[in-house]
Amino acid sequence: MKVVLFCGGYGMRMRDGTTDLPKPMHPVGPRPLLWHVMRYYAHFGHRDFVLCLGHGGHHIKDFFLNYAETASNDFVLRGGDVELLTSDIEDWTITFVHTGLDSPIGERLRRVRHLVEGEEMFLANYADVLTDLPLDAMIAKFRASDATAALLAVPPQQAFHCVELDPDDAVTGISTLRDLPLWENGGYFVLREEVLDYLPPNGDLVNDTCRVLAKEGRLLGYPYRGWWQPADTAKERHALDAAYHAGTRPWMLWEQPDPSLLWTAADPGLER
Repeated sequence: MKVVLFCGGYGMRMRDGTTDLPKPMHPVGPRPLLWHVMRYYAHFGHRDFVLCLGHGGHHIKDFFLNYAETASNDFVLRGGDVELLTSDIEDWTITFVHTGLDSPIGERLRRVRHLVEGEEMFLANYADVLTDLPLDAMIAKFRASDATAALLAVPPQQAFHCVELDPDDAVTGISTLRDLPLWENGGYFVLREEVLDYLPPNGDLVNDTCRVLAKEGRLLGYPYRGWWQPADTAKERHALDAAYHAGTRPWMLWEQPDPSLLWTAADPGLER
């Protein structure tokens, strides 16, 4: 499937005033956040990307135009020539589209409509969230439904305490947001082509389009309580970077061993 990535926002909560890097280009380990999101999709076989550019789009173009495979792949240096042992992006197709400096997400999708029309389904992402979500399971659930769009639903991440009051203002209970039956948009979407007809000019994908679909019973949620981490702020991005360097990388599914190989290695005489 094609993967539409919205990577043109200003990322105001992450900016430090010293760089014009768009949020998806801030590093997590040796690679930018955007690369980790794309590598996640490629792990599931989705390697045809449409990048919706805006603020700082030249940084994203330069990164891929001057892509250094040796930064994240093993290689042999022989007589001054580099022989790669593995490759990240040789089988990727990446389309770069400038979708406006101030365009909301829905408008960015509208501006790449011609690139996804004719697709039975396609994927979309904010390009600033990492997860170990079993993407195939989410796609299969959506495929079996008659919904027009599906979004990942995750528990609220904030640790605020919610206070329950009775009519006399006595506190009757205290709980965290995660204890409540609430879900938030996790930023991973599976969409059918007809969603394009629901996009108003200069509209937002969630506030405008998904609200209408929800009222029509055409929006599917995929609840997930597994590992999910946004990078909306510098603090969250630094936490991801620290986790990478500590070797705690649950989102990097491509580094994890294939369970089927572990099965046969444990007892080569067994067949699955």
